[in-house]
Amino acid sequence: MNITILSVGKIKEKAFQLAIDEYSKRLTRYCRLSLIEVPDEKAPENISPAEMEQVKNKEGEALLRHIKDGSYVIALAIKGKMLSSEELADKLSTLGVSGNSNLVFIIGGSLGLSDEVLKRADFKLSFSPMTFPHQLMKVVLLEQVYRGFRIIKGEPYHK
Repeated sequence: MNITILSVGKIKEKAFQLAIDEYSKRLTRYCRLSLIEVPDEKAPENISPAEMEQVKNKEGEALLRHIKDGSYVIALAIKGKMLSSEELADKLSTLGVSGNSNLVFIIGGSLGLSDEVLKRADFKLSFSPMTFPHQLMKVVLLEQVYRGFRIIKGEPYHK
């Protein structure tokens, strides 16, 4: 399976980068992983709703350019469906068995994802109704994908 994590913004914190590197290394046993970052658009402090949409749309266009035809897209969205680790593992397994070998997870910027990106998503996944920084969310996502593969393979994992 080919998994792409497509996100807005660069990883700036060394601790997050170390965790991302560790889970990326662990995942090489289970899948081919690509991490793609698109630049975040600068937004003023007192941003208007119209300006918010412009920023999200620009970031969304950059994200959509990296999605190949035939990819199964999972957008991380607060209003998405929450899954347990076992349910995420089942989803990964089912997608692999049904021929969806190119999986793209999308993590938006500080303002979220554009409507166009959400429309392109085949599935919207929520980790929580809370908002998280994209750097931390990338670590959490990689850990859960890793955990999902361990569950699929019947290997031990922390419960």
